[in-house]
Amino acid sequence: MSPDDRALVDRFLDMMAAEAGASRHTLAAYRNDLDRACETLGSLGSATAADMSRLGGSWAELAPSTVARRSAALRRFFGFLVDEGLRREDPSSALPRPRFERPLPRILDEDEVRRMFEAAEDRAASGERTAVRNLALIELLYGSGLRASELVGLPSGSVRPGQPFLMVRGKGAKERLVPISTRAQAAVGQWREQVPSGSPWLFPSGKSHLSRVRLFQIVRAMAADGGISPERVSPHVLRHAFATHLLSGGADLRVLQSLLGHSDIATTQIYTHVDSARLVELVNARHPLATRGR
Repeated sequence: MSPDDRALVDRFLDMMAAEAGASRHTLAAYRNDLDRACETLGSLGSATAADMSRLGGSWAELAPSTVARRSAALRRFFGFLVDEGLRREDPSSALPRPRFERPLPRILDEDEVRRMFEAAEDRAASGERTAVRNLALIELLYGSGLRASELVGLPSGSVRPGQPFLMVRGKGAKERLVPISTRAQAAVGQWREQVPSGSPWLFPSGKSHLSRVRLFQIVRAMAADGGISPERVSPHVLRHAFATHLLSGGADLRVLQSLLGHSDIATTQIYTHVDSARLVELVNARHPLATRGR
């Protein structure tokens, strides 16, 4: 692997650790898959869709789960490069998509989220600067379902008093409207009073904005304050909780797709799951034959 490709892979894995809370085992698996792809292609940074098609063809004898894992690693890698402006196009659409059952994402139940908020609110009540900032962060993560990169990169004027939504630039530079609750507006309003005037960022840090790595550390510390094992929590887990709890509360899947910024409804179906009891309850309550007598 060339030094340039190695640098790109290292940046990608740093993001995976910070934003998705990937374990050492997961990071090692991603690195191994990317190394193997580079051995076949010669270069990752300059790979084309034709290269991806050729790579997929070389996986013909592998198990579907292995093909799916390698494809997922490359899709996330190239998606990261496009998001960061390191590539203009994503060639990974040419990779195979084998069918198999994907594991459900990690999730927090509503009581655990409540405990995190209670601890954050208690700390913010003191007026201490970082505690006020942290409450605003968790309100936007769980209340609006933002990605970690979207949250830390919010401009200072993105949340305006009386405006119940904000414009977010997500993956692929796509923009979408995201609702912001009255609670989140109040928390952000309190935090903005402590943001230095003239800062271009809502969550400034040094010469730039808060990093995804630091956000990950903050969220885990807030989980510990709420009596929850920090290893179970990350910014991405709170995004999952946002979607899952809305869905279990009766939200429409297409609405969630829009709120989360997913281009494919299948992604929303994987990221937002409800238990079988809830599904049976919905069928019994909403199906037109549910109240029809025999």
